[in-house]
Amino acid sequence: MAYDRYVAICRPLHYSILMSPKHCAQIVLAVWVIGLFDPVAHTILIANFSYCRSHHIDHFFCDVTPLLKLTCTDTFTVELWTYIDGTLMTVSAFILTLISYVFIIANILKIQSTSGRHKAFSTCSSHITCVIIFYGTIISLYMRPTSMYSPEQNKFFSLLYIILIPMLNPLLYTLKNEDFKGVFKRLVKKIF
Repeated sequence: MAYDRYVAICRPLHYSILMSPKHCAQIVLAVWVIGLFDPVAHTILIANFSYCRSHHIDHFFCDVTPLLKLTCTDTFTVELWTYIDGTLMTVSAFILTLISYVFIIANILKIQSTSGRHKAFSTCSSHITCVIIFYGTIISLYMRPTSMYSPEQNKFFSLLYIILIPMLNPLLYTLKNEDFKGVFKRLVKKIF
């Protein structure tokens, strides 16, 4: 989304070339391949653990940190890999997204008309809100030592990035839709 917004605002005349179906398919394929192979190292490292405590994972799903709390094996290697992987994957993706938004905001500020600036900002504001919430929760959840683990806090952050973001994105885009705004205003007038 950040790349799409960047191309649409910063390189509008090149949009059809830079966001061609072939290029979009390559981006999607790269994301799928990375998403498929990224957890392999965690899986290999965790598969050799022995568990001496309860086999009950205090979480909604089998996440790395709650699993590390159940093992009697030394978790240093997995924690180190989590930080390295988190830095390479999560933080770098977040920084690239923020850089694209710096370019976008710089180009938006160059727009002469107030209505043009408002339209461009409103297009990007919902996405950047979701990006900040998503990456903020992911970084605070996975980029901390296991010793700071709190089951309640982990569950809360997990709910934010698993449930809130997928619900928030369509909601924000719907609220910006002019047809929806018209129907909503008529409904409010009818009720009140």
